[in-house]
Amino acid sequence: MGYRVAINGYGRIGQCVLRALYSHRARHDLHVVAINELSDIDTLAYLTRYDTTHGRFPLPVERNGEHLMIGDHAIRVLNEPDPARLPWAELEVDLVLECSGSFNDTATASQHLSSGASRLLFSQPASAEVDATIVYGFNHGLLKPAHRIVSSASCTTNCIVPVLNLLHEAFGIEHGVTTTLHSAMNDQPVIDSYHHTNLRLTRSALQSIIPVDTGLDRGIDRLLPELSGRFQCLHLRVPTINVSVMDLSVQLQRATTPQAVNRLFQAQARGSLAGLLGYTEEPHASVDFNTDPRSGIVDGTQTRVSGGTLLKMLCWFDNEWGFANRMLDVAQAWLKLPDSKP
Repeated sequence: MGYRVAINGYGRIGQCVLRALYSHRARHDLHVVAINELSDIDTLAYLTRYDTTHGRFPLPVERNGEHLMIGDHAIRVLNEPDPARLPWAELEVDLVLECSGSFNDTATASQHLSSGASRLLFSQPASAEVDATIVYGFNHGLLKPAHRIVSSASCTTNCIVPVLNLLHEAFGIEHGVTTTLHSAMNDQPVIDSYHHTNLRLTRSALQSIIPVDTGLDRGIDRLLPELSGRFQCLHLRVPTINVSVMDLSVQLQRATTPQAVNRLFQAQARGSLAGLLGYTEEPHASVDFNTDPRSGIVDGTQTRVSGGTLLKMLCWFDNEWGFANRMLDVAQAWLKLPDSKP
């Protein structure tokens, strides 16, 4: 059975979602039938064909009228700013992948449903009233056929929540601090330029390490309510174009050793979380994880324990490719639920 999918917003995540879909044969049942993006179709074709971070598209990409041709597959390209006017009913869209990043509320999302889409999946944390916030591999069992608006959380949440869950189950967590060292994003200028009320985001992404706000602590609270209020989170943008790393400091309830912590993650990476969580003891640099589809990779060489209970860890993640793959995993799991397709 095939499912008809539309991508709303064709920025970094929208582009990676399309690339990941065509790079993974197991997702042959997801068919992108439309892309809604305000840029012109020739620009979309060019940005699909060539990508500085992830290389050339694996199939020929051409324009044919108002369609983007991926091999012999035609994707209709729309330029509609008003979601209430999108032709989702005409296109029989089963699921909208909302990748614009321009809203996160159910009221606007519901306009896509009113336009004829059966469901909508956010590529970012959404407001609390959505039907569910899902981190694939952690809580995707909560998905229900009746859900209509769901969030895939964030790249950082997908990386760290499974790690925290395993640590809490094995050793108990009193409290902790995360520091995300995140690659530059498109809300930063190449050179200093006023375009944002957050003055730090007016500074050159190429020249500095830049602190920005993060909602990761709220994501942890929502997904791991047993740890609510126990985490503080920092976020630093660094001058690389892709791959980020999570610096995790946790006060554990029970004493442990670096070896015991590493054994836990090594076992999970080979077991139930294989393909989602990785583990390595090689001397890596961040670029080694470019286009890595896993949510996070624990670097066992950097695990430290002070005083038996103060744990320090590093977890790498491709903030674009890993998250795009998880979004598709959520979409596929959701659409395949019994009686899920109207």
